[in-house]
Amino acid sequence: MPPVIDVNADLGEGFGRWDLGDDDALLEVVTSANVACGFHAGDPLIMRRVCAGAVARGVTIGAQVSYRDLAGFGRREMDVAPAELTAEVLYQIAALDGVARAEGGRVAYVKPHGALYNRIVRDPVQAAAVADAVRAYDPALPLLTLPGSAVHEAAGGLTVVAECFADRAYTPAGALVSRREPGAVIHDRDAVVARAVRMAAEGTVEAVDGSVVDIPARSLCVHGDTSGAVGLARAVRAALAEAGVRVEPFA
Repeated sequence: MPPVIDVNADLGEGFGRWDLGDDDALLEVVTSANVACGFHAGDPLIMRRVCAGAVARGVTIGAQVSYRDLAGFGRREMDVAPAELTAEVLYQIAALDGVARAEGGRVAYVKPHGALYNRIVRDPVQAAAVADAVRAYDPALPLLTLPGSAVHEAAGGLTVVAECFADRAYTPAGALVSRREPGAVIHDRDAVVARAVRMAAEGTVEAVDGSVVDIPARSLCVHGDTSGAVGLARAVRAALAEAGVRVEPFA
């Protein structure tokens, strides 16, 4: 059987009169859309527009939940009490699912964003809080995270799907290099495309120290807010097809 991978991107990350990324163009490329739910980016009009576009193109909709951090784009780590974090994640899932259903779709998975994503990789308390929110809303919803994340242990019966990143640098331990570090985001198109194919076909990636890290992922993220994101996403899709990798949603 040929290898299978999902291609996802963060969409709907504008706010009001400010646009970020080309959502319509990326919806022609990805198989899953992580739609911002209003806490780090996005607003009701944007959420509705992206959901409608995803439904029209047969793209799976995921809730991209975050810390309540519009000013910091959800990239500032926060110490939020577990009960509060669970309620805020639940609120975001419910809001996006309501909009998605109004447009003929539904939320099919949950992916934390930014600082929350990285925090629950290593923090079992916050990982459990996020898992509790997903379970409270719909225990059938998969939760997207890194391989080896604390979420796997905290899931408590939820489906956890492993994800890899085509344009992010990895540590030897398999974690993402912090965006505060130089070289955390890879901008060279050829390098990103080659890494994407390797991760999808072989399940490995080269870390910053040159070591090889196992990345047994079912979904591949291509960021939508970087320069040339659409062209890069198209190049990744074309290279995956050329390498014999089947691209289809995981949810």
